[in-house]
Amino acid sequence: MYSELHSSKLIYLFNNLLIITPMKKHSLIFCAGVLLLSACQPAKAPEAILPIPEAKQVEWQKMETYAFVHFGLNTFNDREWGYGDSDPKTFNPTKLDCEQWVQTFVNSGMKGVILTAKHHDGFCLWPTQLTEYCIRNTPYKDGKGDIVRELSDACKKYGIKFAVYLSPWDRHQANYGSPEYVDYFYKQLNELLTNYGDVFEIWFDGANGGDGWYGGAKDSRTIDRKTYYDYPRAYKMIDELQPQAVIFSDGGPGCRWVGNEKGFAGATNWSFLRAGEVYPGYPNYRELQYGHADGNQWVAAECDVSIRPGWFYHPEEDGRVKTVDDLTDLYYRSVGHNATLLLNFPVNHDGLIHPTDSANAVNFHKNVQKQLANNLLAGLSPKASDERGSAFSAKAVTDNDYDTYWATNDGVTSATIEFDLPQPEKINRMMLQEYIPLGQRVKSFVVEYNQEGEWLPVKLNEETTTVGYKRLLRFETITTDKIRVRFTDSRACLCINNIEAFYAGETSDSYTAKAEELKSFPFTISGVDAEEAQKCMDKNDQTTCFINGNTVLIDLGEERTITSFHYLPDQSEYNKGVIAAYEISVGTDSNAVNQIVAKDEFSNIKNNPILQSVYFTPVKARYVQLKATRMIHDGEPMGIAEIGIQ
Repeated sequence: MYSELHSSKLIYLFNNLLIITPMKKHSLIFCAGVLLLSACQPAKAPEAILPIPEAKQVEWQKMETYAFVHFGLNTFNDREWGYGDSDPKTFNPTKLDCEQWVQTFVNSGMKGVILTAKHHDGFCLWPTQLTEYCIRNTPYKDGKGDIVRELSDACKKYGIKFAVYLSPWDRHQANYGSPEYVDYFYKQLNELLTNYGDVFEIWFDGANGGDGWYGGAKDSRTIDRKTYYDYPRAYKMIDELQPQAVIFSDGGPGCRWVGNEKGFAGATNWSFLRAGEVYPGYPNYRELQYGHADGNQWVAAECDVSIRPGWFYHPEEDGRVKTVDDLTDLYYRSVGHNATLLLNFPVNHDGLIHPTDSANAVNFHKNVQKQLANNLLAGLSPKASDERGSAFSAKAVTDNDYDTYWATNDGVTSATIEFDLPQPEKINRMMLQEYIPLGQRVKSFVVEYNQEGEWLPVKLNEETTTVGYKRLLRFETITTDKIRVRFTDSRACLCINNIEAFYAGETSDSYTAKAEELKSFPFTISGVDAEEAQKCMDKNDQTTCFINGNTVLIDLGEERTITSFHYLPDQSEYNKGVIAAYEISVGTDSNAVNQIVAKDEFSNIKNNPILQSVYFTPVKARYVQLKATRMIHDGEPMGIAEIGIQ
């Protein structure tokens, strides 16, 4: 607006030069001409503020939601983390249909899928010649199957992107921990990158080293998580063979783990990390929910979560699939918190996505579409307190063009943009987007509405700090004909490319799951204060019983036939006293509880501290002893939110 007005004044001045004396006319005409030309020049685009994303990182984040598929020997052996010793002959999906998977993803609005080509157990879903522990030695298609190929082909057919997960850790290979294994790992990676077309992401899991079969050695192996795999070698290979692919690991470099497996990022979420600081197994992983505000490398967050409690299929979880409301809430807290949502589908024994999982995912997508269907700000011409020029006017935030944006002048790090609606409207959702090719800038903002001439803040359940690629706000329903956003602080001048507002109907702003109602025989805990012991049987996951030592003796009061043991770890933010590996023994005499009925690890419990269920052959017992053979953090008392024995 300023440049057009300034130009018209200069034209007026130029025309009136004709009445000035001839001696001064030429010099004044020259000066006015220079001013006129400079005024007609469009305002320069803002300088990028580092760090900034690569073009492929921007395209990756625009995908917003995509699927994860966990499928393999674990599916047929009821495991989450296979030990590496399951028989390949047990892998025999009789109705496998990758097109059914992909149709589910397409109908759920997902733009791609990542397949666990090899999980920690070392079993390969493609017919590699590098190991016998692969699909060639299974009954599936008489050993002639290739699920990586089948899924890649289905993605091409239905127009979505394909990607692979390759576990660096391999609990099957005898040479794991040696330099020879690293060469083997890179040969596997090369096969996946060269035989199945384009991939949009390479997923390197942060779980590395520990107990395993290791060719029959059945021992524990420790590796240097920072150096063992020589990840720069991987980056070089991927850049050469799949340059468009984004690389996932705890610290990137393409995208980062969000620090939990619950599917959400912090409301404050920077797309930056301090380069070289985060590595697989990074101890301060919780900060990855928020990023590093002072980071110097662009590594946006990916929120991984399973539609069920576990990552692999377990029939007993058929009734525990995340609901439409659960998934909708996660969408707002992942995509709506400047991240992407990677939703896992545990394919079942038949080789199909369970109908409940499919229906809930499709209806979740429909629900989000419904809530964000009618943009009440579309096409409006907002007023801004500062504009860089006509090419960067406030109108750009409502023109439905990703690559146009409202920008303030250099040095202007706070500004207000106001929308006048044609008539009063109900509003309870808002979307804001920054033009991230030029960096992430906004540090804080406030949304306000006008009520009888007074500006009031909307009532939110989270802070309004960062924006990034996309920020979705849920707030108490208002009715107004004026709404504004006050950007109160920014790392540099503002670059906002989209603002939208919606009325989603009278839905719940957030969904809070109730504590699980565990069924259990009545019991007492020997040697523990009754008031403290009550905390692990009160059906309240917010109370935790802490027990010193590494054993818990449970008295059922009388001899019973039992078949399962259920343990919910502490659910506080830092999950204190989590048991990593266990031994469960039973007996009819408190002095002889020595019949071991189960002994294993609670796989992935550190990152996903959900209810753990252990099933065993029915046995008669009065006493049950839980022994922690390994803790996540040595020296902590055991933290038990709930126990159930059935």
